[in-house]
Amino acid sequence: MINKIARSVADALTGIQDGATVLIGGFGTAGIPGELIDGLVEQGAKDLTVVNNNAGNGETGLAALLKAGRVRKIICSFPRQADSQVFDGLYRSGKIELELVPQGNLAERIRAAGAGIGAFYCPTGYGTQLAGDRETREIDGVQYVLEYPIHGDVALIKAERGDRWGNLVYRKAARNFGPVMAMASKKTIATVHDIAELGTLDPETIVTPGIFVHQVVRIERVATQAGGFKTAA
Repeated sequence: MINKIARSVADALTGIQDGATVLIGGFGTAGIPGELIDGLVEQGAKDLTVVNNNAGNGETGLAALLKAGRVRKIICSFPRQADSQVFDGLYRSGKIELELVPQGNLAERIRAAGAGIGAFYCPTGYGTQLAGDRETREIDGVQYVLEYPIHGDVALIKAERGDRWGNLVYRKAARNFGPVMAMASKKTIATVHDIAELGTLDPETIVTPGIFVHQVVRIERVATQAGGFKTAA
């Protein structure tokens, strides 16, 4: 019987190795798998390459993972916000490597990994420092830069509901990077607020099929910095 429900966050994170590439869903605080990130800090894996939309907010979640000294390199689109002091300090002192990727390119590079695409041409970044020394090509009068997929050893994502087969349903903007990251990784771990009985999820609402998910952990609903879910009054 297929049952991907993990007993705890710690159990779900077992086996993540030093040097792993970890894809972490979320856009700011929307859809960030905070419980899994906290669990990764406790788990102890180090020398990680982390892929996320930004480089952490405040000193919790992803910022806490950076502050713990577990991240060697971060690949993201928005490394600096008003509250990105942890990343700023590490980067300015040469303790973390940054690969800056335009957001659309980032999403497509992750999607390409899941779709089995070896590389693709994209116009974004041409003629700028972001293009680096990568191959360029003119197609129909437009200049393009060759981009390569981003594969993950593990993806940490947050969904709204799931079942024991690993099928996932998301809530609004919390969907963001989760679906493509699940497809691009060797192992996907997802948190959900509700575990649905098998067969009760409407197939038309399932965004990430269970074939891409390896572990599901139920977590409580809590308020986020941006509002999010509210605890019961």
